[in-house]
Amino acid sequence: MLKRLLPLLLGGACAALQAAPQLPATRLHELAADPSWLALGHYQRDRLGGWRSHVDDDEFFLAERGERDPTAELAATLAALYQEPALADRHPQCRFPARTRWLRERLDLDDLPQPQCHEYAAWYADIAPHSTVLVFPAAYLNSPSSMFGHTLLRIDPPGIDTQGSPLLSYALNFGAYIEGSDNSILYAWKGLMGGYPGLFALLPYREKLAEYSRLENRDLWEYRLNLSAAETGRMVEHVWELRQIQFDYYFFDENCSYRLLELLEIARPGLELTDQFPLTAIPADTVRAVQQAGLVERTDYRPSREKELLARAEPLNGTELEWTQRLAEDSAALASPAFQALPAERRALVQDAAYRLIRYRKSGEERDEGSARDSYRLLQAINRNPPPRLAVERPVPPENGHESRTWQLALGSREDQSFAEYGLRMAYHDLADNLDGFPLGAQIEIAQLKLRRYEGNHWQLQQLDLANIRSLTPRSALLSPWSWQVGGGLERVIGKGRHDDEQLVGHLSGGAGVTWPLAEGLLGFALATARLEQNEDFAAFISPAAGFNAGLLWRNRLGNLGLETRADYFHNGEVRRELSLTQQWEIAANLGLRLAARREFSHMGAPASELSLQLRWYHY
Repeated sequence: MLKRLLPLLLGGACAALQAAPQLPATRLHELAADPSWLALGHYQRDRLGGWRSHVDDDEFFLAERGERDPTAELAATLAALYQEPALADRHPQCRFPARTRWLRERLDLDDLPQPQCHEYAAWYADIAPHSTVLVFPAAYLNSPSSMFGHTLLRIDPPGIDTQGSPLLSYALNFGAYIEGSDNSILYAWKGLMGGYPGLFALLPYREKLAEYSRLENRDLWEYRLNLSAAETGRMVEHVWELRQIQFDYYFFDENCSYRLLELLEIARPGLELTDQFPLTAIPADTVRAVQQAGLVERTDYRPSREKELLARAEPLNGTELEWTQRLAEDSAALASPAFQALPAERRALVQDAAYRLIRYRKSGEERDEGSARDSYRLLQAINRNPPPRLAVERPVPPENGHESRTWQLALGSREDQSFAEYGLRMAYHDLADNLDGFPLGAQIEIAQLKLRRYEGNHWQLQQLDLANIRSLTPRSALLSPWSWQVGGGLERVIGKGRHDDEQLVGHLSGGAGVTWPLAEGLLGFALATARLEQNEDFAAFISPAAGFNAGLLWRNRLGNLGLETRADYFHNGEVRRELSLTQQWEIAANLGLRLAARREFSHMGAPASELSLQLRWYHY
């Protein structure tokens, strides 16, 4: 309370000289309901009525209940703008330049004091905001914070397209502030439950570029927005107001992408981008919303180091790939007569691939003498015998992929019983879904519910997945990534008794193994698995099992086909096996038809066969 009263007391000495205009209550309420003021305060309608700000920090508000009362906050701000100008950088005008500009324009405040805001002026001049680029680092399954991708804004100075470099720009990022070193499971749990504060950060773009395209091997998509210099400046003004201001941070709604949409609404009032995301804000969906709002002027693609390496290695034969690995381990082999006997154009490709392999392996590691020496020798060889320009095929942009939420309607039969099944998945892609905009072999499913109605009006909960994540990354001659999967929730399995007696069990499962590219668009995979299950048919409360999961994933003209077998061997003697076949027909970008068949075996009951045809509608 004292923190809020002190500036008012300090400004009281000049009250006789300058005082804020006394606005009628109706005018105050009218201004406080203006979308621009609500955006500056990050207000939204509370579910119980009234207003609530997303900002979770008392430092951001001047009124006692400013986080819930836009009118009181506006009145307090208006009064604070007339404080003693000698406060300089501590003056509310210096602290809140975006609020100041908006109130000055709306109320024609030509009698405001003129404090010297040296810190803000220097900061703003250093950034020199002129234009804005929305940057989308693509999804990266091996990082829990990046499974859905990420978005940030690049703030460019004037002349960036003609005489500058994006490396001189600034990156505007919103993310969870993490103290200490939480493990991946704790990080995911806190992120889901709002256990971390969220903060805005403005830092050199070259640092974020290195982090995403090199350290995490993620493709970058850059969307130049058609915001004017004035609109970009308005947004940056407000970013100054948010320095070290804490927000609640949630992975699925109040995340990096949602916060950046709020900033774009400040840059160009009336966009109403955040209204489209009342429940979740998946980064790819927010990019799509920005594009549909007509904000995108141009799209640029930056492949990751991994993509560049694989593209350079693609035309190499087996012998040349062996030379690539040998040179990456010891550049002295450049002088080998056997290597020099290769045609000059082939040596050029091998040398470049070897140099890229060293850079890939050393990403994020300390520079060491051996790799520095090998890199230097290879660069000299590349300079003497340069390869042709590398051309990486541009994939389908992520915003052109299917939307994240999926409604499902299926008709099928299990043994001699027909059923209808109704499903909803909150996010956002499985191995068989429409593939455009997604990598083959990647799956992230969050919060999936399936209800089944059998003949005789018998309803049952068939499945409730909290999460089901799979990363089937193919190995190559140069790269050997591990494939993995993890999942948990409720599902039906064969129970004791007749073949139609299914038991609802809780489970937590995972596995690791390898994936191989067998042909163009064809992957084979094999994983060792482990499972913990809570099953009322078992004597123990929790029963462990070991097993395997193997199969094929084929990208064909209709869509994706998956053939899969899995088995679980429980410590109590139960053995459960399953063979399944799935084919998706991609009718449209947001519409799919899926045929699924499976055969289940269990020591606890008779085998069961199931066949279904499912319509899938992808809709946010």
